[in-house]
Amino acid sequence: MNNYVNGSDLLVSIAGKAAGHCTSHTTTFNTETKEVAVKPAASQAAAAASFFKSKRVTGLSVQVKADGLCFYNEAENGLKASLNKWKLGQSVEVKCFERENDETPYLSGNFIISSLENTAPAGEDATYSITLDNDGAVTIDETKLDLLATPSA
Repeated sequence: MNNYVNGSDLLVSIAGKAAGHCTSHTTTFNTETKEVAVKPAASQAAAAASFFKSKRVTGLSVQVKADGLCFYNEAENGLKASLNKWKLGQSVEVKCFERENDETPYLSGNFIISSLENTAPAGEDATYSITLDNDGAVTIDETKLDLLATPSA
């Protein structure tokens, strides 16, 4: 039995509609840190102890990227719909979920469209890429990933 997760079973929606003709998406969980350097205790050898610094977490962020094919009759969130949302300069709701389980996303929250790119090489398929950065708190429910533990027949 194949227990590997098929990437086609994981989807991303933007403002209530799936990323149109999506070929791939990436979710990156980032940790912002600050180095903390303190003087070594008087009882420690100064040379050895002063080389090591501690770190503390100062922030968390999530970035979602999606790539897709441009499609003339797009009914989902392709380039045209994403461009319309981008120019409003407002955050959009983003959800990451397993196919057929959009009511139980493993990630959801408001995101800002930080970049939207259209690539149109001569004689090739036109594509778009969208990058979204979280705007405030994001809900992450890793237990929803348990849905992925049982491959569909």
